[in-house]
Amino acid sequence: MKVILREDVKDVGQAGQVVEVKSGYGRNFLIPRNLAIAATEANVRAIDEVKKQKTIREKKQRREAEIIKDKIEQLSISVPMLVGEDDKIFGSVTSHDLAELMEKDGLKVDRRMIQLVEPLKSLGVYTVPVKVDKDVVANLKVWVIKKT
Repeated sequence: MKVILREDVKDVGQAGQVVEVKSGYGRNFLIPRNLAIAATEANVRAIDEVKKQKTIREKKQRREAEIIKDKIEQLSISVPMLVGEDDKIFGSVTSHDLAELMEKDGLKVDRRMIQLVEPLKSLGVYTVPVKVDKDVVANLKVWVIKKT
């Protein structure tokens, strides 16, 4: 029996794929649980149309992510911090702080997108990766400076 998978099914295939399964497995497990539909000509055409729409949406999302990446890479954020002896700063700069500063500059970015391995705890210039989309990563330049 040929079916079109609606969701990823372990050891069978991925969503949108036309696969051959035993008729009992398809009729008694996949179809009743809405994991698959019968692979008729009309259903195959409908799934092809859905795939086309999905690729168009992904391309549009990718273009938008590239625009945001360019905006982030043009930014240079200065973070003034109180400094003690030996230029050790009080506290640290976290992804939450960077997200707030980016929002003040006009870019709304979720703090979870900022891939800061550990908080910044010393003065200097840092390049912080910001994951805009699944395969689009921007580099944000961060200056941690003395507060005067």
